[in-house]
Amino acid sequence: MTAVDATPQGGQGTHHSHAPHVPGLHLGSYRQELHRGVGTFASFAAGFSFVSILTTVDQFFFIGFGFGGAAFFWTWPVVFIGQLLVAYNFATLAARYPISGAIYQWSSRLAGPTFGWFTGWVMIVAQILTTAAAAIALQAILPQIWTGFQIVGGSGADSSPTSSSGAGNAVLLGIVLLAITTTVNALSVQLMSRINTAGVVLELVGVAVVLVMLFTHLKRGLGTVVHTTGTTTPAHANHVWAWAASGLMAAYVMVGFDSAGELSEETHAPRRTTPRTIVRSLTVSGVLGMLLLLGGILAAPSLTDGTLSSIGLPAVLDAVFGSVGGKIILADVAVAVFACTLAIQTAGSRMVYSMARERSLPFSGALSTVSSKNGAPVVSTLVVGVGAAIVLLVNVKQSAIFTALASLCIGMLYLAYLGVTVPLLLERIRHRRDGVVLDGVDEHGAPLFGLGRWGIPLNVLAVVFQVAMAVNLLWPRAAVYDLTGHTWWLRWSALLFVGLTLVAGVAIHKRNEQREGAKREMPFLPQSASEVLDLA
Repeated sequence: MTAVDATPQGGQGTHHSHAPHVPGLHLGSYRQELHRGVGTFASFAAGFSFVSILTTVDQFFFIGFGFGGAAFFWTWPVVFIGQLLVAYNFATLAARYPISGAIYQWSSRLAGPTFGWFTGWVMIVAQILTTAAAAIALQAILPQIWTGFQIVGGSGADSSPTSSSGAGNAVLLGIVLLAITTTVNALSVQLMSRINTAGVVLELVGVAVVLVMLFTHLKRGLGTVVHTTGTTTPAHANHVWAWAASGLMAAYVMVGFDSAGELSEETHAPRRTTPRTIVRSLTVSGVLGMLLLLGGILAAPSLTDGTLSSIGLPAVLDAVFGSVGGKIILADVAVAVFACTLAIQTAGSRMVYSMARERSLPFSGALSTVSSKNGAPVVSTLVVGVGAAIVLLVNVKQSAIFTALASLCIGMLYLAYLGVTVPLLLERIRHRRDGVVLDGVDEHGAPLFGLGRWGIPLNVLAVVFQVAMAVNLLWPRAAVYDLTGHTWWLRWSALLFVGLTLVAGVAIHKRNEQREGAKREMPFLPQSASEVLDLA
């Protein structure tokens, strides 16, 4: 392996104008600290388990169906195509910058250290929120398996995610899950990878079984999905706007495919493996998720009795598989929830570690420490786990915790993604006349992943899509953020939280710069973006 793998020698990032040349890479001499033990399938598993279609489709099906009825199915291919454009752009960068903290590293090298810092800061907050959102998915599963899992209010209490007892129980189950995932992540990278891989295998098997059963128990035809049958949106409402709101469900699901990039420093042959697993994890998730939605709608016993808009897909599985079979499948979904939460926390801890080793965060010394025994950034892992638990505790009495937390965390992820795709587009446009053709190769001697002449148009479409989805996710809908219907600060909580995140970021960044002295450059910056991008 060429030395492109971990922290810069000497700790703090400093600019080296004569860094060793690696074809297609200008990363300089990094010291390997994270253990390189992630193979091709484990890299794919990192992205697939973050998306985790069994977890998220089960968790959020009721939201999409409630807003749009059966026709909400069509939001899935729209979001899938849009996110695939983003994934292709990320894959181009992953081939050239195989470094932990991918979003932060890419943004910093494209737009400078300060812009990159804020992109990384938003990403850290988003990943902590997403870890919390994934953990509470157990509430949509465990009480359906056994009523004894409904601890808050007792087994007879309402376990619906939007009820006060259901929301409180979701927080309790989520904190227990976070304690387990934090322990696993802190104990061993290898254990985390093995559990994650096993979880993905079980999830893929579960998805295959579910699809076979759904499509062999159809109750209606394909024409169903061109109607809004089953929607809870009032008849006088704007149905285009309601359909856009139903697209939140697909937006919640198809994120995190970039997490393979977070494990680049722990992946074998990362310049070859990571770009492919980023695209592959989203593609597999997108296709299988679309089939799950379609099968769930067509096999549901009823579209109009309110079950799909309150319980969602778990009710369909119970009807199709029967009581015992349905519980077995839901147990598999619970395993997927565990693997999903584990993967998101892993990605978040690598982002914290990556920024801390550049001394860009408070307490960077502790946050950038890697265990010599197991290769895990233990303190960074604890920060993400404890942060996610605090998020849940703050929302313990919030009945809109499922919809509000999901919309907020995914909206912030879209903002962080824009922190990469927008400067990438500007660099492509700036160098569109350079005629540069990258001749870099990966570890197997093949050309690095690139978009060539399609780079600018695909990048433009990706940015347009991301902006539209960010607006859609953060829009102050009472049905998403304020189920009381009369609390203004809840309705505007997403935008308020984003604003507070940026204000806190300004304070932290300013204090950090004062403590560290002169503003630092990212280590080993290329002379220009044209040196690392295939812009032909």
